[in-house]
Amino acid sequence: MKTQVKALVVGGGAVGTSIAYHLARAGWDDVMLLERDELTSGSTWHAAGLLPYFNMSYATTHIHDYSIRFYKTLEAETGLNAGFAVVGNLRMAQTDERMDEYMLYASTAETCGVPYEWMTPDEIKAKWPLIRTDDLKGALYHQTDGYINPADVTMAMAKGARQRGVMIERKWQADAFHWNGTHWEVTATKMAEKGGNLVPTDEQVVITAEHVVTASGNHAQRTARMLGIKMPAIPVEHQFIVMDQDPELVKFRAEGNVEHPVVRDADAQSYVREERGGWILGVYEKGAPARFEYGVPDSFRADLFQLDLERIEDQYMAMNHRIPSCEDCGLKDDFNGPICYTPDGNPLVGPAPGLTNMWLAEGFSFGITAAGGTGYYLAQMMVEGEAEIDMASLDPKRYGDWMTTEFAARKNEEAYNHVYILHHPDEERPACRPLRTSPAYDRQAARGAQFGWVNGWERPNYYAPQGFNDHDSRSFRRGGWWQYAVEEARAIREGVGLIDATAFTKHRISGPGATAFLDWFTTNKLPKVGRINLTYALTSHGTTRTEYTIVRRAEDDYYLVSAGAWHAYDQDYLFKTIVDKEEEFGRINAQDVTTQWGVFAIAGPKSRDVLQSVIKDADPATALSNKRFPWLSARQIELGMCPVTAIRVAYTGELGWELHHPIEMQNYLFDLLEKAGEPHGMKLVGARAQNWLRQEKSYRAFGTELGRDATPLEADLPRFVDLSKEFHGKDRMQATGVRSQCVTLLIDGPDDADPWGREALYDGDARVGRLTSGGYSVAFGKSIGMGYVTPDLAVPGTPLKVKMFDQLWDAQVVEDSPYDPKNERIRVDGQGT
Repeated sequence: MKTQVKALVVGGGAVGTSIAYHLARAGWDDVMLLERDELTSGSTWHAAGLLPYFNMSYATTHIHDYSIRFYKTLEAETGLNAGFAVVGNLRMAQTDERMDEYMLYASTAETCGVPYEWMTPDEIKAKWPLIRTDDLKGALYHQTDGYINPADVTMAMAKGARQRGVMIERKWQADAFHWNGTHWEVTATKMAEKGGNLVPTDEQVVITAEHVVTASGNHAQRTARMLGIKMPAIPVEHQFIVMDQDPELVKFRAEGNVEHPVVRDADAQSYVREERGGWILGVYEKGAPARFEYGVPDSFRADLFQLDLERIEDQYMAMNHRIPSCEDCGLKDDFNGPICYTPDGNPLVGPAPGLTNMWLAEGFSFGITAAGGTGYYLAQMMVEGEAEIDMASLDPKRYGDWMTTEFAARKNEEAYNHVYILHHPDEERPACRPLRTSPAYDRQAARGAQFGWVNGWERPNYYAPQGFNDHDSRSFRRGGWWQYAVEEARAIREGVGLIDATAFTKHRISGPGATAFLDWFTTNKLPKVGRINLTYALTSHGTTRTEYTIVRRAEDDYYLVSAGAWHAYDQDYLFKTIVDKEEEFGRINAQDVTTQWGVFAIAGPKSRDVLQSVIKDADPATALSNKRFPWLSARQIELGMCPVTAIRVAYTGELGWELHHPIEMQNYLFDLLEKAGEPHGMKLVGARAQNWLRQEKSYRAFGTELGRDATPLEADLPRFVDLSKEFHGKDRMQATGVRSQCVTLLIDGPDDADPWGREALYDGDARVGRLTSGGYSVAFGKSIGMGYVTPDLAVPGTPLKVKMFDQLWDAQVVEDSPYDPKNERIRVDGQGT
């Protein structure tokens, strides 16, 4: 057994073997995999082996697509048949709303090149007469996927890995991880069989590895404790049952008919597929409990839990309804095993928080489907520095240190029973809420705030009359909330609105090395003292890693503001880079002040009038004028008794200020501003209206227009890139050129719907790009969106089409910032200039 390798993969399930295989295929010739038991002995062995394409995540769809294509090549490479039955996947809809969901997903699938087709109930019945279709609206059919044998595909990847030089060591358990400053030292213990259990022996080795990947599946909590980090990867029970032979099915197949596809009855929370003349029924029911919150018992190996048939009775009856011939089939076998989940159902893939060269691949609820693609894209991240797609949505740091075991367990149970719940784009899931609240939460709730969830924070999405039910208002079209967001957007365009932006991520960077470091770390010129700028930190590939608003408080004292949804993600990258560069640039102090400062954004033509009535200044009439307080500047002011760092900037594109205040004074400031705003008709405004307004100004958002698959130049933001200086990622950014370009479009869509930012863009019959944001424009009275197209189409006036509800709707590329392109409303002056 080698004790020094370049990369060590911990975990021998489908995910771990895929990672080892792809690292070797990417050129690393010194890779080892450790498995504490036998390969596939975790959740892999009892997985149903389905390969569903369906996913609303752009990154996850690419991962699933790669897996499905990759698995079809394994036999030619390894000689092992992975047992891939390409029978297709039939996703049925019992309601019009479910069809709306499928149409939104289908447009998303198109942006990733995933094939699909629509089937009517009559077409389904004609091809597969055993399926009852009289209560169906239709179905989405993926003809290229199906199911696979999980053990066989894992063994095929393991053989392929060995053929490429990977060492696979079974019955070795990783028991400790230590970073020695240059490498990881992993203590591994030999395991042995004893009385049917797996027990540690006295034999130990220390393996030195430059990189370590953990793919420990159900053992993720044990891994997290050894690494000293938090991971919300906790298993949930998943049940499926195998039925005896169905004579009608046996007869159907004997007549030469093709195998049924995987039949997904989402409205019945279940899936069915053929199995040796019978059927397998799998369910995603309510009440499935989380297991192993604090670790897997030593006695639990390739084991199962007791079946709970009462919990799945409704789904079983629904199966008999959908395939009546199975009603008299007996129960042949049953499975109730642990499947790892995360709070949003997507895996944790990428660098571990706070650790060097430690990579996580944990929390896979659809591990067989995701294994191949995870290995491929994670290997790209490790070997090349970045993947070809933006993997930020799967980053392990999307949950911060505020996350607890109890939170993860309850949210994972919710994610499990939401697998087949309608996935509205405006969905807000209720478990574990409220948890993180700003002081003004109760006041906002009393005024009708309907809250969204952002990195644990409760943030108003919109305000509605008391008694309004947000859950019932959700839709794939314009939900019941839409009218309230319209009113809020108009209030900012025509009067004044107040937005709670407390969830912003905030850092203080100071010290002798701060200026030189930030000048190298970001793309734009650093602002002068008392001024601000918008800037970007890049990846090593020159793509966008983080967007910052930088306020320069003093020569070597900076206040950095970034997206609230990406707190731990931004902080980890910032702090790791500071540690790496401090010797070069000098001492740098870095402080996370996110929870010390609340933020209100006030915007609209009357925003100056509101603030003037409460500002404490020798000359209140001129305190907020362009002369004393110009656009893109910051000042310390006093509003009543509250000290405020006021930043003259507005994400809505109107005259406005961000008011950063001591969080313990937030309720005082809220009451003060609310009273001052009454004479001016000030309205409380939520995030949905703000999102629409920023699109009218073509303001890019991180996680949509901005990410690790596009450079700032491709985002069409050259004004925030200072090419006269040297900065991290500059050479790669310039060498990349402009492969596609961000544009804003006005859309003549359906009367009852707007795009969500997941839709495909067409030029005639050719798919040429995709939307990254979408919504409604109060300024233009029609739908609006932002997205990426080829540079030749990024010309104002270019006609395009947007795919919505399986139809193509007219759209036109417009100039950047179609609303107030000269920023005259933002710069409007007050008295005293």
